[in-house]
Amino acid sequence: MKILVINAGSSSLKYQLINMETESVVAKGTCERIGITGGKLTHKANGKEFVVEKELPNHTEAIALVLAELVDGEAGVISSMDEIDAVGHRVVASGEAFDRTTLVTDEVMKTMDEIAELAPLHNPAAILGINACRAVMPGKKMALVFDTSFHATMPEYAYLYAIDYDDYKQYKVRKYGAHGTSHKYVSGAAAEYLGKAPETLKIVTCHLGNGSSISAVDGGKCIDTTMGFTPLAGVPMGTRSGDIDYAAAEFLCRKKGMSMEEGLTYLNKKCGMLGVSGVSSDFRDLTAASEQGNARAKLALDMFAYSCKKYVGAYMAALGGLDCIVFTAGVGENTPSVRAAVLEGLEAFGIRMDAEKNLQKNDGKIHDLSAADSKVKILVIPTNEELVIARETAALL
Repeated sequence: MKILVINAGSSSLKYQLINMETESVVAKGTCERIGITGGKLTHKANGKEFVVEKELPNHTEAIALVLAELVDGEAGVISSMDEIDAVGHRVVASGEAFDRTTLVTDEVMKTMDEIAELAPLHNPAAILGINACRAVMPGKKMALVFDTSFHATMPEYAYLYAIDYDDYKQYKVRKYGAHGTSHKYVSGAAAEYLGKAPETLKIVTCHLGNGSSISAVDGGKCIDTTMGFTPLAGVPMGTRSGDIDYAAAEFLCRKKGMSMEEGLTYLNKKCGMLGVSGVSSDFRDLTAASEQGNARAKLALDMFAYSCKKYVGAYMAALGGLDCIVFTAGVGENTPSVRAAVLEGLEAFGIRMDAEKNLQKNDGKIHDLSAADSKVKILVIPTNEELVIARETAALL
């Protein structure tokens, strides 16, 4: 069975073709500048990279170009579209409409349109990608795999905000979380690596990147996560503020003469590590600047590590203990100084990192960073969200 995984953005589209018998990537690539002049497809297959420069006025044209490359005489890896058994689409938010992977139908897409406003930065783009695939691949089975599904197991007392309950029921304003496919993958991979059943483990998963979230996973199920109604909440991120007093946000809007929409753009795009440091949203740049004595870059990194540490402690309490901490995603997998700062001071809780092991380079494999006397396992696990999407799609079929 071969599954085509699609992750559509507003002006980009990433894809992977995965052979489910071996769970190996047969081909992958990215379409850039969709709807913008200078469209480009970068396609990787057969150990080679192929670049096609072509105007991509919409997502339908982009999908058509991807399919053409997949069957191309030189760049192709399949003989016809019949070899693709199904398509799995990454979708950020499901609201309460869906709590699991769902087969695409006209009725489902109608519901998707209705809940698009729950993730205005992501869901409309996903819908464009889904509709484009349906137009180019009529009759092909397709599945929606939601970032929020893994968090659907949170108890009501964890996902509710303390607002008027009737307003929650009417408008569905609550915590939904994000990065669910990543948290699901690494928590499962941790259990497999440790040789234990997921049902027996209490794990805190730290997906740290330009967008970051932390989840508490009890027995293979999420019981809490840092992101909220949107991915703006939780720890400070590359350009997102993370948790902030609503009154402070309103105060800033008044002082800066911003509308509510402008205020949200400000909190999503101009704050976080970028806003505090004044240097960059990229942790590599921040680390370099901090090492060169830039006080604001160091402050930004300190704020990030402190916030992550607080959530690790909070989730350890919520779980009633802790067996394993997992670091994943761009920063979690590649920045030893951040990992060390997040766990510094937690030795009293039996969390002890081996400083030398922490300096190992990311080679795409799982690494155990635990000190010999650590009561809690500390793992770095490269995430694989595309594989989760493919697995979920195959399981649905």
